[in-house]
Order: sequence, then structure tokens, then C-alpha cells
Amino acid sequence: MAIAKRAVRVRNVLIGGDEPCICAPVVGADAKQVLEETRQITEKKPHLIEWRADFFEAIRDEQEVAATSRKMRAIAGDIPILFTVRSEQEGGQPISLTEEEKIRLFETVCESGAIDLLDYELAHGPRIPIVRELTRRYGVRLVLSYHNFDHTPSKEELVAKMRQAEQCGADIAKAAVMPKTRGDVLTLLQATEEARKEVDIPLITMSMGALGAITRLAGGLFGSAVTFAVGRQSSAPGQIPIEDVRTALSVIMKYSQ
Repeated sequence: MAIAKRAVRVRNVLIGGDEPCICAPVVGADAKQVLEETRQITEKKPHLIEWRADFFEAIRDEQEVAATSRKMRAIAGDIPILFTVRSEQEGGQPISLTEEEKIRLFETVCESGAIDLLDYELAHGPRIPIVRELTRRYGVRLVLSYHNFDHTPSKEELVAKMRQAEQCGADIAKAAVMPKTRGDVLTLLQATEEARKEVDIPLITMSMGALGAITRLAGGLFGSAVTFAVGRQSSAPGQIPIEDVRTALSVIMKYSQ
């Protein structure tokens, strides 16, 4: 696997190192479910845990979200936690937060000291500097994401999105797109291969759905630093159980050295 020019260390995990990291999502609707999922996922020892807080019914209660994140941290130990809130338009759940309310939530959760990384959509361009400043203030790494649930853009457009994420101050750039054909899957992998040569930060890329499942297993060969796998419940189309991903990665990395 090609190592990013500036790999990112989060706790004891190196993102953009020799092998891709496995991240498992938590999608519980309430604190009890979130913490139980965190326990079950922690036992499977992923490199990262993502809390998809848009599934959390009490998302408007900043203190409840912060308290739950601190309890997650106690359970997860030294496994880094990625905090993500996606709107319905971004492939997430229906949430009633305005973008300003979401940013206030980000600050409360970052201030809690419980999370290590924060995901924010590249589409919110004018607000990115605000989020970038607050993550730096609290020592949280910023992942700037581009999602397209309708189709796969051209290779050039995908590379441009990842370059834009770097220019906006991201620590990690992410691109997830929906394929219509096998050719679209190849486009995503080609874009990843090209971007890793042009972009100095680690990349996370994937082609979603059943067609794109191979990118969750072999994406690391092209420069994707993280793959998302099912620990308890899926958070996006095409995710594969963590046990299967770990087995496949061990075989792929063994014979690709």
C-alpha cells in the first residue's frame, strides 16, 4: 500500500500507514443502544469507531450527546472515535438541526475530550473554516467528506474534490460515491490512485453498494487509508462484516507486498 506523505496518528493508530485501518460504525437510537453497540464493537478490535450521531434520537440535546460520547470513550479505551452527523441530503438520517446548531454540537462534543476525529461535509464550504478552527482548538482531527449517492463523477472531479479537501485544511479527505457500472468502480479506484500522488493527506475512498464492495477490500492497494465495516449494524450501503473484511485484508496485504 502507498503511504500518505503525511500519515495521521490518532492515539495509537496510524491512518495512512502501511495497511488500511478498519472503522466500524455505531448507529444506536439511544444511549443504551449506543453503549451496547460500542461494547460489542470494541470486542472486535477495529482500528476506529465511528459514532453516526444522526441516528441518535436525542441529537438536539448537546449535553446528552456529550455525556454519551464520554461513556463511549470509557468503553472504547484507546480506540479512536470518529464523530459524524449526516443530514438526509448527505445520505444520513432526517435531523432537525440547522447547520449552526450542528456546529455548536460539534464544539460541545469536541470540548468533551471524548472524540478524536470529526467528519464534516465538503459541500458546506463557507462554514468549513469555523469547523476547522474549533477542531484545532480541541486537538481533534478533521475529515472533510464528499458523498454522491446518485452516481460516480469523473476521475478528474473526484481528484479535484480530494484536492479541495486538503486545500480547506482537512487532516483526511474522504470520497464515497455510488456506482452504476463496474466501470464506475474502476473510476473510483483510478481517482484514488491519482489523488494519492497529488494530495499530501491520507485518503478514504469507497464505491458504495454491492457493485462497489470490492473497494472496501482492495481500496488500500490504491491509496485508501480506511475501510468501513459492519461491527453491529451497517451505516451505509455495501458495508461488509468486520470479520470478513479483516480476513480479506490479511490475504490481500500478504500477497501484495
